[in-house]
Amino acid sequence: MTTPLRDPREVIREEPLMHAPILAAVSDGPLTIPAIADRIGHPAAEVVYWVMGMRRYGLLAEDPEADDDGFFSYHATGKEA
Repeated sequence: MTTPLRDPREVIREEPLMHAPILAAVSDGPLTIPAIADRIGHPAAEVVYWVMGMRRYGLLAEDPEADDDGFFSYHATGKEA
């Protein structure tokens, strides 16, 4: 049974609250969005919004090469929010 998708506006509003958990998840090294989702216990569909926002504001950076499944890894840049 799958969880119904939430309204994207609701998910986007939560982005500032998700900075700390996502940064903690990648503190040991770069992770893909599915791996971040597993670590923080949220659906990957929501984590995409948060990671892309954090990337836009320079908190996360994308590694240049995708893994074998086509997923890019993200790491903290050290920039403060």
